[in-house]
Amino acid sequence: MFDPRIDKHLITDQGEHVVDEVRKHWAATVSAVLEMFGGIVVLLFSFFVPAQAWWVPALLGAAVTGHAIWRYFEQHTDRFVITNMRVFRVHGILSQRIATMPLARILDISVYKPVVGRVFGYGHFVFESAAQEQGLREIRYVGDPDERGLTIQRVIQQAGLRGAAGRADQFGGAHIVPPMAAQPAASVTTTDVGRDDNPTAPVPDVRPVATSSGWDWLADAQRREDERLAQLRGEPAAPSETPFDPDRTNTAPIQLPR
Repeated sequence: MFDPRIDKHLITDQGEHVVDEVRKHWAATVSAVLEMFGGIVVLLFSFFVPAQAWWVPALLGAAVTGHAIWRYFEQHTDRFVITNMRVFRVHGILSQRIATMPLARILDISVYKPVVGRVFGYGHFVFESAAQEQGLREIRYVGDPDERGLTIQRVIQQAGLRGAAGRADQFGGAHIVPPMAAQPAASVTTTDVGRDDNPTAPVPDVRPVATSSGWDWLADAQRREDERLAQLRGEPAAPSETPFDPDRTNTAPIQLPR
């Protein structure tokens, strides 16, 4: 009844484990202990009152003492747990209440340390989350609050790195390359076309090429046939004025004016 049994609230099949289990600082039980001491004192008054009225201090002292014991165990069973996936709080004796919040929803953590808390080493956590969970908004009497706050920050950072690795696994383990920084644009130098300090190369003369008719191929075939017959007769072939070009095309580079 007085054991919150934190282990049964963990998602063990997903690899969740406890990073830190925060118990209430002993300062949280001071008022309950003082109330218990007062109840015992009232209970002792039953031995000094008249015999007819002994039940009045006895009943009152028992009620105060019982209430103090309830408060003490209520603080004892109030646990704040930090895991690698979330933070949650378990509190309550007979009726147990559980409040949980994923690490990704924690927006801000404020640590308040009163003067007495700075002396005895405790503080209060105030969580700012996206959903404003009332059960986890304020965690009071946290021992060593500075170290616990750093622990939560470390877990949040580690969860962010694991989230990036998990997103990479969704793409078949491919490495996600961060976006490259924008490169500066290449400089472009403009020149004034109207100035004479940028002389250009002389434009070569372009001579018109004689166009051929559609029947030139027949004349070429007749000439080749005459040359073949002269070669068979043993006669020297007449030199041709122009080299033979089957396609009648000029392969010389064409220089266009600029």
